[in-house]
Amino acid sequence: MTKGIRIHETGGPEVLRWEEIEVGSPAEGQVRLKQSACGLNYIDVYGRTGLYPMAEFPAILGMEAVGVVEEIGANVTDLAVGDRVAYAMQIGAYAEQRLIDAKHLVKIPDSISDETAAAMMLKGLTAHYLLFRTYPVQPGDAILVYAAAGGVGLILCQWAKLLGATVIGCVGSEEKAELARQNGCDHTILYRDEDIPSRVRELTNGIGVAAAYDSIGKATFEASLDSLRPFGVLATYGNASGPVEPFNPGILAPKGSLYVTRPTLGTHVSTRELLTEGANRLIDVVSSGSVKIQVNQSFALADCAEAHRALEARETTGSTILKI
Repeated sequence: MTKGIRIHETGGPEVLRWEEIEVGSPAEGQVRLKQSACGLNYIDVYGRTGLYPMAEFPAILGMEAVGVVEEIGANVTDLAVGDRVAYAMQIGAYAEQRLIDAKHLVKIPDSISDETAAAMMLKGLTAHYLLFRTYPVQPGDAILVYAAAGGVGLILCQWAKLLGATVIGCVGSEEKAELARQNGCDHTILYRDEDIPSRVRELTNGIGVAAAYDSIGKATFEASLDSLRPFGVLATYGNASGPVEPFNPGILAPKGSLYVTRPTLGTHVSTRELLTEGANRLIDVVSSGSVKIQVNQSFALADCAEAHRALEARETTGSTILKI
């Protein structure tokens, strides 16, 4: 037997239980992983609270981790026992061991530590699809990044700066503003004290930004739209303040023929080709040191309720990992 964190019902952090689980042997196309660390993401909170419904209970949360292949099922040809691998968007990461389809795994080079690998897959692949697919950032573009001092935000800021963008980061405190500036942000907006669209217009000579990457959702939807230049793209990719309410698409015309999209990483890693393209680019940029993964908090997996509380209270910056 091995251990993991399971929920038997939705609710607050108190529903997260550290208990024995049964893993078994891998089926055809699967491997059994011994995991060393997993990443903490807001999507884990959505699963715990029921915003994203679980298929059944008890359920194991967690969407990214790093580990070593312990056993291989039939017809797995590109992995071997002992390979160090990581994955994202495969629920069930909050466990010492797990079974997973080999097609979802990416080999991790020695140049990337377990801590970095556990923190970078979901957030880094999210940053990748936002910057390269949702709105392909061009040199000279101004962009708006919400939660700029968070896990995805710090990666977005660094990578966008590398691509030649002018990065405007939205943060909740001066401490977080300083962290964002240290990681590629040209300008910061304190959303509690400043009007976001007005400040964006001031920083862009009245033009607005090419894209707003908005992980907040309901509370910032209108501010994001009003910050865009004509033909600008709003990528609302998270729900930290709750889901965006239904709106009349007719409002997009007078605001500048705007585009709104609600992407998810699941689509962007849904084929092996999409996954490897994003993962290879992410591994390259992290291995080179051009983008640094900031692991600013670490908890034992058994204590992940404490980690959830800190995340929801906005007490974290950068990435948080759960050590196994």
